[in-house]
Amino acid sequence: MSLRIAIRATVSATALAAAGIGAPLLAQTTIAPVDPAPTQTTDATDDSATAIVVTAKATRSATAIPQSEIQKILPGVSPLKAIQTLPGVLYISADPWGNNEQNAQIFIHGFNFQQLGYTMDGVPLGDQNYGNYNGLSPQRAVISENVGRIVVTTGAGDLATASTSNLGGTIETFSANPLPRLGAQVAQTFGSYGTSRTYARIDSGSFGAGGTNSVYISAVRQRSRAWDFQGVQGGWQANAKFVHDDSIGKLTLFFDYSDKAEPNEDATTFRIPATNAVPAYTPYIRPYFYPDLGAMRGYMDAFGNTPAAAGGNYRNYYSDAQRTDYLGYARYDAHLAHNITWSTTGYFHHNDGVGVVAGPLGQSITVIQAYLDPNYATAPHYATNANASAALVAATGGSGLVTRTTEYRIDREGVISNLALDFGAHHIELGGWFEHNSATQWRRWYAVPLSSPGLSTPYIRPLSVEQPLFTQYQGEARVETLQLHAQDSWKVTDRLQVEAGLKTSAQWANGYFVVQPVKGSLSGLTGALPSGRINTLRWFLPAFGATYEVTPHEQLYFNVQKNLHQFMTYLGGGSLSPWFTGSQTAFDAFKQQGRPETSWTYEAGLRTHRSFSGLVSGLDAQINYYHVVFNDRQLAIATNPGGIAGGAITGGTSILVNVGNVHTDGVDAAFTVHLGKTFSLYNAASYNSSTYKSDYTSTASGIGAATGSCIGGFTVVSGVVPTCGKQVPGSPKWLNKTVATLNVGPFEAQLIGDYVGRRFATYTNDTSVPSYFLTSLRIGAKLPAEMAHLSKAEISLNVTNLGDVTGVSTVSIGSATNSYSAYPIAPRQVFVTLSAAF
Repeated sequence: MSLRIAIRATVSATALAAAGIGAPLLAQTTIAPVDPAPTQTTDATDDSATAIVVTAKATRSATAIPQSEIQKILPGVSPLKAIQTLPGVLYISADPWGNNEQNAQIFIHGFNFQQLGYTMDGVPLGDQNYGNYNGLSPQRAVISENVGRIVVTTGAGDLATASTSNLGGTIETFSANPLPRLGAQVAQTFGSYGTSRTYARIDSGSFGAGGTNSVYISAVRQRSRAWDFQGVQGGWQANAKFVHDDSIGKLTLFFDYSDKAEPNEDATTFRIPATNAVPAYTPYIRPYFYPDLGAMRGYMDAFGNTPAAAGGNYRNYYSDAQRTDYLGYARYDAHLAHNITWSTTGYFHHNDGVGVVAGPLGQSITVIQAYLDPNYATAPHYATNANASAALVAATGGSGLVTRTTEYRIDREGVISNLALDFGAHHIELGGWFEHNSATQWRRWYAVPLSSPGLSTPYIRPLSVEQPLFTQYQGEARVETLQLHAQDSWKVTDRLQVEAGLKTSAQWANGYFVVQPVKGSLSGLTGALPSGRINTLRWFLPAFGATYEVTPHEQLYFNVQKNLHQFMTYLGGGSLSPWFTGSQTAFDAFKQQGRPETSWTYEAGLRTHRSFSGLVSGLDAQINYYHVVFNDRQLAIATNPGGIAGGAITGGTSILVNVGNVHTDGVDAAFTVHLGKTFSLYNAASYNSSTYKSDYTSTASGIGAATGSCIGGFTVVSGVVPTCGKQVPGSPKWLNKTVATLNVGPFEAQLIGDYVGRRFATYTNDTSVPSYFLTSLRIGAKLPAEMAHLSKAEISLNVTNLGDVTGVSTVSIGSATNSYSAYPIAPRQVFVTLSAAF
């Protein structure tokens, strides 16, 4: 650790201590009625808690989904996919588990995945950018079957949430605790497209003096062939958790290992209307050729060029994402007094990953020529020279293909500390979070050797079997984050509770490029990629809320809160990062004039919980209205063409600008009704109107500011881009979720309906994708476990996309033209799971 970082960490630790937080150990404590890390006192195989809870937090709108409901959606489902049944949430992906991150997309109240906050047991997971730089996905942080519950705060998250990106809501995943009894659990899933998922867990039960210790270890292996190409997605994952709990305090240790390889989909590009220059070839799927190298070569000409009629919808050989993660934390909840708890968590995360595209040489010729053509300086248009073309094919392995990688390394260490004090009517919390993150991104290119085709597969990291042809660039980021918060929950009367607090958000970020791209190899580059520091310090982000018990069963609540999204520090293309603008001048200008995104969230609602003695035995419901003012929206305006050498997904440079504000108004309404223990019905309806409040235009001199008069801003195309009054693309106005559950003896049936309204596909709303309604079905049966000396045995059948609906799942938003990219909805798939507990 450098002297500068050590000094900053010391200052941060002093600030934490000044907040009343300093010593050894930690855990997150909040004043919310739902314990953020509840101790699991029942058997993990007990499915008695089967309801989605719609009354989760005191002054904020939130919904919780418990372990049993998560696994009913689909055994092994990712935590983010599981929350798609919750109000105001849109999560979509092209695989039924939601595990594939390349085509996953999430919106909550108009905010996308990079504008939300994510934690696992309070540990920050970053902003879920597909290109890793500050975290990992929840499904890589904890095995799905080990998730205890997920809490989604759709308006504004708790002040204690360790996140620099939670403009909108937060998604908190909590791991289950070890069980109090010795036992084991196993589950095996088989299904469509060769699916095999094997899960095993062993619990020690309580041991030690007074039974104060417990531990579990578990592992999972999953393999499943992609439904539209010959690629096997899956990997290995392991978890271990230890808990020591006594009168002095509680120690929790957690470790996660995840290693996965996922061959990826390719999106289809839609252009409306088509012209002769831009053909309208829009296949429903774009399958890869792997492992058929001969068919791939037959698809191209001798120089690696794809058919002209295919346009941007040409086919690649393969693409994949490979990720290896190690995540661990140690937490101690110290009971300093009967009314004082001091919780401290130290955590670490190491990631080693790579994203790979093996594709036609002709789609990457701009880069390849700049590095491998000795006559590039005098004859840059190699395509007119057949000899030069053949030379480049030979230089890249002779196959007509080339492999481009984005390789990642992340090392994060942090500490979270909270001091909770109960003084009668006042519950006071003081806390802080500090993290140091060291991240690297490499853009490298490799040959696809015709003589050794086995060296180029979606399951092997290129660097492990061959040296790169060249490294196009290497970016380094060093980031320190400090967040402090203080809040007081005051029980004014038996019915009225008021909560007020504030947090700070400080980020010290330094980005620089160890390897710079050569001239001409990166579209949009006017000079060297920029380097420099940006320090963003915001010391006053307030929050205020209250609840009022109207009756013993009904409660009114409201909350007002300001949040900040710190600048992204990803040193690669396709992101809102100041460090990947096209020049040092552009970076310096944004550093001086650019502003971080902020939001004010206002929400109010009514929740109820009632029990009845008639046919309807219970009702939980909540209705919530929210208004959000999202200021200083950032937009990365690409300055590059498509192909695997350019494009927002692949790493061309862009201009980063603030282009005005977004105003959001919406309503969520959700209820769960119970008819005894036989039947329950959950439904959530959501309306969201998120609209831009300004246009943006081009200027000749630099970054402009969008205005409420719908004029202003900056773009690389001359003229006004008419976004004022337009709906935020990708986020539908209407959502509806339904879960109906029927229990008859040992049998249970559950039907899930998911309606997603029309979504605009461009910023100017000139084209859209239609609505869809998907259903899924689960039928489960408890088996006579006592015959096999088991504590529990069950068989279940899950059918996803029951109606085999086709259409658009994930939408990659287009520019101000009638162009966008989209992924298809996965077809009907069937899975059978056998599970047992000993």
